[in-house]
Amino acid sequence: MDLALQAWGGGLYLLNKIFFALAEGKQETLKRQLRMIGWCVYILGVPAWVIILVGKHDWIAAAIEAGGVPAMLLGLVHAYQHTNTPHKGLDRFATFFTYAALVVGVGYSFHDYGGITSGSQILEIGVMIGFLVGSYLLAKKVIYGWLFFMLMNCSMASLMLLQHKPLLTVQQLVSLCFVIYGFTVALKTSRRSR
Repeated sequence: MDLALQAWGGGLYLLNKIFFALAEGKQETLKRQLRMIGWCVYILGVPAWVIILVGKHDWIAAAIEAGGVPAMLLGLVHAYQHTNTPHKGLDRFATFFTYAALVVGVGYSFHDYGGITSGSQILEIGVMIGFLVGSYLLAKKVIYGWLFFMLMNCSMASLMLLQHKPLLTVQQLVSLCFVIYGFTVALKTSRRSR
């Protein structure tokens, strides 16, 4: 069952990064379609990630995965509407949910562990910052969200290695390659458009 969850969550997460990376530098219609697919596949992988992380008492990371869904929906709606102006109500909801996830995840982890007492919690904080800020920035089409995804991938790969999840460790490292590629293309594209 554990390997099936790793394949489900890790596979869809990797597809998310592939679609996002491939979208960079493409003409607008194809870019929009690839981003919409990327947002959808990630949302479909969230349940597996939450199950895996809760099973390891990774409360911060589990809250991030669940708390990031509104930011993913914001990105999906933003890509679908093909607009540079985010939907204000959904933007506020995603922001609120992001902060609420931070408070709940960190609070419960502190309660369960009695403070920050383990290396896994430090890695989870890296995942938290990288995922929530990266998702939010990319949903708003800010290319520096890729840098936060790099932090997230490195932190999550280290956490999964520490917790003996080899499939997810490798998946995170492969995802990191696509994140680096996506950021490089996005940066070149933004420089050309100036």
